[in-house]
Amino acid sequence: MTARDTVEVLLARHGTTYATEAGIRLRNTPQPLYQLLVLSDLLSARIRASVAVSAARALFDHGMRSPRRMAAASRQQRVDALGEGGYRRYDERTATQLGDGARLLLDEYGGDLRRLRAAADGDLDALRAGLRRAPGIGPAGADIFVREVQAVWPETAPYVDGKALQGAERLGLPTSPAKLAELAVSAEPPRPAREAGRGGRTDGRGIAVLAAALVRAALDQHVVEDVRAHA
Repeated sequence: MTARDTVEVLLARHGTTYATEAGIRLRNTPQPLYQLLVLSDLLSARIRASVAVSAARALFDHGMRSPRRMAAASRQQRVDALGEGGYRRYDERTATQLGDGARLLLDEYGGDLRRLRAAADGDLDALRAGLRRAPGIGPAGADIFVREVQAVWPETAPYVDGKALQGAERLGLPTSPAKLAELAVSAEPPRPAREAGRGGRTDGRGIAVLAAALVRAALDQHVVEDVRAHA
């Protein structure tokens, strides 16, 4: 079984970004970028990823899809939505952080994370530092955001955080982001030229999907066993 075989099976069976799982149609526009920030906050807590995804969906279903709507909601409304999604262990603290973070984003960037991207000007450390100004976004949350946003901010690619590298190691794959990016491109089904990145399929979509699948392998031994059984 080659590394490419492993990646093809992994992508076919577990190749979904966490943003997609949470119902976020990720684009380089303010609302989905903000939703990804919320999801990154929830995923970075010591709680099951499935619960974090469910809680994000509940917040969005209750209309808290933009920083303005999040800030306008009461703390109790945020607590209730988080609880509806099963996110109860950190619900009160997280509800406060989400409100404070939404107000910070509105004050500093007019609610538009693309302004943070522009201020970072391709400097990944500056981007991560800017993200960490949001309450609740620590190193892990910043990693999650960048790992997923590389699908639409290609200058951040290839970004494979420590958790994804753990998954690569468990599956016997290379632990070099550049080599993983090559595998992602080679294993990705062809896309029409109009959908490919400039100069070919070298944008961050493939590695974002692979990185999310690798995180699943790091978090769940059943994913590793499933890939091995089907490769």
